[in-house]
Amino acid sequence: MTDPARSSASDTTTAPTGPTDPTTAPTTEDGGSAVTDPRAGVAEDDPRWKRNIAIFLTGQTVSLLGSMLVQFAVMWHLTILTQSGSVLMLSIVFGMLPQAFVSIFGGVWADRHSRKLLIVGADSTIAVVTLGLALLMLSGVDDLWVIYAALAVRSTFAGIQTPAVSAMVPQIVPASQLIRVNGINQTIQSGMMLLAPALAAAIYANFDIVAVFFLDVVTALVGVGLLLLVKVPRLVRSDEGAPVSYFGDLAAGVRYIRTHAPVRWLMTIFAVTMLLVGAPSYLTPLMVTRTFGTEVWKLTANEIFWASGMLAGGLLMAFLGPRVRHRVALVVGATLGAGVLTAGLGVAGNLWVFYALGLGVGAAFTLMSTPAMSILQETVALEMQGRVFGFVGIVMTVAMPLSMVVFGPLADRYAVESLLVVAGALLTAFVAVVLVIPSARRSLAAVSRPAQDVGAVPEAAR
Repeated sequence: MTDPARSSASDTTTAPTGPTDPTTAPTTEDGGSAVTDPRAGVAEDDPRWKRNIAIFLTGQTVSLLGSMLVQFAVMWHLTILTQSGSVLMLSIVFGMLPQAFVSIFGGVWADRHSRKLLIVGADSTIAVVTLGLALLMLSGVDDLWVIYAALAVRSTFAGIQTPAVSAMVPQIVPASQLIRVNGINQTIQSGMMLLAPALAAAIYANFDIVAVFFLDVVTALVGVGLLLLVKVPRLVRSDEGAPVSYFGDLAAGVRYIRTHAPVRWLMTIFAVTMLLVGAPSYLTPLMVTRTFGTEVWKLTANEIFWASGMLAGGLLMAFLGPRVRHRVALVVGATLGAGVLTAGLGVAGNLWVFYALGLGVGAAFTLMSTPAMSILQETVALEMQGRVFGFVGIVMTVAMPLSMVVFGPLADRYAVESLLVVAGALLTAFVAVVLVIPSARRSLAAVSRPAQDVGAVPEAAR
């Protein structure tokens, strides 16, 4: 396929071209031919896609559960062991920054190599590292550097796995079903946010952190085993056989994002929303304790309402997503709703109103992110998706710490209520600015309708 990133760059470039070039037609892993949709890599009437995505999501859910158990157990273990804010800060640094850095190259690898094998290799390596950590701690080696090292390695390989997972989904799911599948996936992740803390607490309290590590190894192996059963079409790149230039591919990915306005605007909306909703969501427990009381049930209820909102948004997209005909309107409307509701959190004088608003923000975030992710999966050329989702992973990984760097210290000087109002107002103002920029409206409108409605990815207005 001709690299669309080589087209002239301007803010009014054409919309991303879907993978319709025959040079990138997928073939099955066993060498047979595959009946494929020109965009998603599989036809909707192909009975295998439902089996494949069911196995894939089941494996990823099991693996995700293990990872979340480790996340909560490590956080609690370090808190109980050290009671040090600096230690928790370092655990976040080691657990997040490597993923942000490696995602840059992970996206390139996802476009160069088998995405399925990358996921298998990353998950297996994480399992081996976790097993090594468990054995070291059983032998009495429980120094902080061991935990930091394990967190860093896990984060590094997550940077390889995450873009490969996002880029592989359009290869095994019809374009018309992407928003539904993403809604189901978001529902599963939100459900894990409700289940994992309770399960991690039960295991950690009745056994110890080593038991959590062993369980994570088992869940990773189950996830890998199920993934090996999934048939994934292999993409034949237009430059296959050419010398590998990872930095050249990386530069091509940057050019692709820069020269495709719909992709650039969607990523900008996602990044700004993460910056202005992410950290304030983490500050809500502080507001609860300062304003409504320090009872543990109040903090627990706050987390449950936020997670339930995300769960509700995911379920809504799973059931109604394919019926959405104007997806960008949903993205923009949900972002605007998140801004208004976040500001509302700051003026809520009643605890239950505060909880209800938090539930609304969680739902709005899912209603924004699910169609946005689906649009990217549908419209970005298949051979570029690893790199694009690598940068999406960077946005997701970096936005939260960056937002906390700004809002965290401010929360020690000003009331959390005022910060929530400011964050919500800024997000609302950002949406207004996007809506008044003609090039932004034209670019986003070009990818608003599902591909099956227009027959081809439309060209953005110049």
